[in-house]
Amino acid sequence: MEDMFSSLSTYGYIGLFLYSLGGGFVGILAAGVLSYAGKMDISSSIAIAFVANFIGDMLLFYMSRYQKSDIMTYLHKHRRKLALSHVLMKKYGSWVIFIQKYVYGIKTLIPLAIGLTKYDLKRFTLLNFFASAIWAVVVGYGSYISGKSLMSAYEAVADKPYLAPVILLSFGGLIWWYMASTTKKRA
Repeated sequence: MEDMFSSLSTYGYIGLFLYSLGGGFVGILAAGVLSYAGKMDISSSIAIAFVANFIGDMLLFYMSRYQKSDIMTYLHKHRRKLALSHVLMKKYGSWVIFIQKYVYGIKTLIPLAIGLTKYDLKRFTLLNFFASAIWAVVVGYGSYISGKSLMSAYEAVADKPYLAPVILLSFGGLIWWYMASTTKKRA
């Protein structure tokens, strides 16, 4: 386990940046726990996750705004989820930019959906900036503060390795069920 911590603290900031481009929830969570353990710096981790998350969402917005035909070929299978994103935008307005940072399954679709509309670029940039900052601080410091209990949970799962797949499959199944039931075609 010590080798893993050594390697994570060496390449952790690069991995955190790359992982945060596409979401990064688990990355900033791990960085917070590693910061609690003294292997990383929490302020640097939060700053890196914030910048990468902001850039990632801006890239998604730009791609869907200026490369619509190319993006739509990739989104063909996710039309219903894209429609859900539009419904969420209509229902919650600009708040959906803040909410999407915490909801797995729509994290990448919301910036794509917003880019496909005529939503103002300056407004999206400003809201995305603040949403990314709040997300990085809340999740980063939250995992830093909860570091002891998260490490204890990790050790409990490490002692009983059969629990990890059960927990992951349950969590993944719950997300899949929610997305399938929310985007299900109504009769």
